[in-house]
Amino acid sequence: MNFEKEKCVIVIDEDMPIGIIANTAAILGITLGMKNPSVVGCDVMDADHNIHSGIIEFPVPILKSSKNLLNKLNETLNDKYFDDLTVVDFTDLAQSCKTYEEYISKMEDTPTQMLNNIGILICGNKKKVNKLTGNLPLLR
Repeated sequence: MNFEKEKCVIVIDEDMPIGIIANTAAILGITLGMKNPSVVGCDVMDADHNIHSGIIEFPVPILKSSKNLLNKLNETLNDKYFDDLTVVDFTDLAQSCKTYEEYISKMEDTPTQMLNNIGILICGNKKKVNKLTGNLPLLR
């Protein structure tokens, strides 16, 4: 990833309980690592010669948004102009499922407009990411 021209952010529904917010951020981060393993740096050694697993090589700000704005953002991301971005969405439907098989089954029966986003990860062209999320505050 070219850090000068590219950016990665996570946008999360600020009204969710802290546990759901943490879970959402973790799931989105794991999926980013799966989609683009090169974002994870090499393992490092500390002064005592203990090995620590590589972590992501760049910051990923976590921004806050309303559920309504998240759904609009996800709709916007379906525009062909944004096809070059890596987008991972996480919905309340996904969060409610106990197994991946249940998730697959429920998604097959749920129209897009019925999904409520609780988190979205967006990575790619910095100008495009900023255009979509530049006005959103950090989640604190």
